[in-house]
Amino acid sequence: MSDSIISDRAQNLLKVLVERYIQDGQPVGSRTLSRDSGMELSPATIRNVMADLEELGLIRSPHTSAGRIPTARGYRLFIDSLLTVKQLDNSELLSLQQQIGTIGEPDSVLSSASSLLSELTSMAGVVTLPRHEQESLRQLEFLPLSGNRVLVILVLNEREVQNRIIDTTRNYSAAELQQMANYLNQTYAGRDIREVRESLLRDMEQTKLDMNRLMTSAIEMAQRAFQRGEDEDFVLAGETNLMAYSDMADMEKLRQLFDAFNRKSDILHLLDQSIHARGVQIFVGEESGFEVLQECSVVTAPYEAEGGVAGVLGVIGPTRMAYDRVIPIVDVTARLLGAALNQSR
Repeated sequence: MSDSIISDRAQNLLKVLVERYIQDGQPVGSRTLSRDSGMELSPATIRNVMADLEELGLIRSPHTSAGRIPTARGYRLFIDSLLTVKQLDNSELLSLQQQIGTIGEPDSVLSSASSLLSELTSMAGVVTLPRHEQESLRQLEFLPLSGNRVLVILVLNEREVQNRIIDTTRNYSAAELQQMANYLNQTYAGRDIREVRESLLRDMEQTKLDMNRLMTSAIEMAQRAFQRGEDEDFVLAGETNLMAYSDMADMEKLRQLFDAFNRKSDILHLLDQSIHARGVQIFVGEESGFEVLQECSVVTAPYEAEGGVAGVLGVIGPTRMAYDRVIPIVDVTARLLGAALNQSR
């Protein structure tokens, strides 16, 4: 859902509605929106805007309540376009540094980070153990989100599950994403994910060589078929000349090679984005890919050790969480955890 679809007025009212609902946990009515928005709008105007937002799937009315609450799509638009993230104050930052920055055994540092996330956010804190150097691909799924965004569900090694949201260069249909995931799972399951990337690159290079060879043959045939004699004003029976070359049957193969190259190019793009996804990731409701988390949001960030991503930490809580506070806590904790692990090695 792009913020360009709705007006500035509607965005402002949606922002107020989400913030008020996060704060109070109660459906938000027109009167509250009118008061908190600071906009001089009639109740009828606000009701019309609410109706438009509801039609777009950004808010909904629970039961028979006159108020509205955000949907997962509404939260997503709020997070992507309307949220103002708060910076941690100096005392909070100092407390985090003191609790995580103490040099200790890696296991105790990881355990402390998980407990600290839970304590600071009053939600569930999760820290995955440092990754193995080998990341064997067990299964991969791509799920389309709004715009050019895709949810990647990666199952690595024996049971490590990672969810990442990536931005793509174009919009992919659910069918396209399913086909690419099927190809990767059927062709490369059990292999190291970076080895998968190298294999794709080799396949693309070979496909490119095959295309160049066929293209060269096609150009040579065309030149011979359509070349003019010194005294000719036109090409005689050019189509027949072309058909006389049995190699022209390979034009279908050339088309297939182009299609295969383009498909693998798309697959490589998605795989690269999936491997190198960095920074804070936020999954709202069904975006997590797990039915049990449909009413939850997951905020995660990778932590690094020895110059590479070692694992992921995060918070699991209700969709009605204070994102402006949770995001910087997760981000800073990930950075401090990485620094502590580097010191303890």
